[in-house]
Amino acid sequence: MIEIAILGLGTVGGGTADLLESHKESIARRVGDEIHIKYILDIRELPESPYYDRIVHDYNLILNDPEVQIVAEVIGGSHPAYEFTCQAFDAGKHVVTSNKEVVATFGDELLARAAKNGVRYLFEASVGGGVPIIKPLQTDLAANDILEISGIMNGTTNYILTRMFGAGISFAEALGEAKAKGYAEADPTADVDGIDACRKIAILHAISSGQLIEPARIHTEGISAIRSEDVRAARSFGAEIKLLGRTVSCENKDTFIMVAPFLIDEGCPLAHVHDVFNGILVRGSAVGDVMFYGRGAGALPTASAVCSDILSLAKGASALPLLTFARTSEGPTDFGFFSCRRYLALKNTDENAVRVIFGANTSVTPDEESDELWVMTEEMTENAFLQSVSRLESSGASLLSHIRVY
Repeated sequence: MIEIAILGLGTVGGGTADLLESHKESIARRVGDEIHIKYILDIRELPESPYYDRIVHDYNLILNDPEVQIVAEVIGGSHPAYEFTCQAFDAGKHVVTSNKEVVATFGDELLARAAKNGVRYLFEASVGGGVPIIKPLQTDLAANDILEISGIMNGTTNYILTRMFGAGISFAEALGEAKAKGYAEADPTADVDGIDACRKIAILHAISSGQLIEPARIHTEGISAIRSEDVRAARSFGAEIKLLGRTVSCENKDTFIMVAPFLIDEGCPLAHVHDVFNGILVRGSAVGDVMFYGRGAGALPTASAVCSDILSLAKGASALPLLTFARTSEGPTDFGFFSCRRYLALKNTDENAVRVIFGANTSVTPDEESDELWVMTEEMTENAFLQSVSRLESSGASLLSHIRVY
C-alpha cells in the first residue's frame, strides 16, 4: 500500500481525494498497488466531510510518519506552501502540487532541494488544469527546440471574453457572470490582470528553456481595458480577442515572454478555444505546431493532473525524467524590440494623419456607430509604436485601445 497525504481540502484537494477514492480499484490495477489517503491537513474541523477521520491539524504528524511517501500540496499561495514543501523534501517525501505561484517563484530552488534529498517534485497541475502540457514538453517533445509556446491559460478570462463576443455584453457584465458561476474569485485581480497566466508562462518557459524568469520581469497585461467597441472591431477583422501567455524564440536568438490580449484570426485554432477551456499551442523545431486543449480549471480536471503525478510516482520515481531549471538574471530580450501588427482605436484624428505616421499601407476603417477610426498597422516594434502614438497624440488624437495581432 502506498500512503499519501493531502495538504488542503479545498476545491482541488477535495477533488483529488474524491478521484482517488472513486477510482481506487482501477488506480490499483494500473499502478500495481493501492494508493491510500492516510492524512488530510486542514485548519478546519469539517465534521461533515467524508474524510473527517483523516483530517489532521498538525503537519508534524505527516512529516514524522515514515509510511507517507507522497505529499500532495494543494493549498495555494506562496506561504506556508513553500515551507511545507521544503519540510516534506527534508523528510524524504515526494511532493506533487497544483500551486503555480510557488512553482513560478521558487521552482528552481525546490527542484534542487528535492534532488538533494533523493525525491521528486512534480507539478503537472500548475499549468492548464487538466490539460497535460508539462510531461509532453519533458518527454514527447524532448527532441525539439521549442520555438514558441502561445496559450490561453486562464479559464476565467477566456470565459469573460467568450461572453463579450457571444452575448455582446460589457467586460463588467461578463465578469459579474463569471463571479456568479464561480469561475472568478471575489477578488479577480490575479485572473483579469494576467498575473495567473504570467506565472504559468514562466513555468512553461522554464521547462522548455531550462531558465526560470521571475514573473515580475515578464511583460504582463490583462483584459479589463477591452471594450465592446473592440469586440465589434475584432469581428469586422474576422478575429477574436484572447489573453495569451507567450514565449517566443526568434532566429536571431532574441527571446520574448509576455502576457497580453491578442487579436487572433479565426483561421487559428486558438481562436476557437471558448468558455473556461484552455488551449496551448507549442511550436517545435522538428514537429512543427502541436495543440493541447481541455478544461483549464475546476475540481476534477485539476485533480486529474494532481493524481497523474501521484500515479507516476507510485509506479516508480526513478523512471521519471529528471527536471531541473535555473533562475537567471539574464533575458528575456527587452520587450521594446518585440514586433507585431497592431489594432488601434482612435478618435480626434483623420485617415491621412494616421497613414503619415504609421505608414501608407496602414488599414484605416471609420466606424460610424462609435465615430472611431479602427486602425490595423503594419508590423512594428513596441518602441516604434510608442513613438508613433506620441506623435499622433501631440497633434490632438486620442488612443482608445491598442491590442496586438497574433
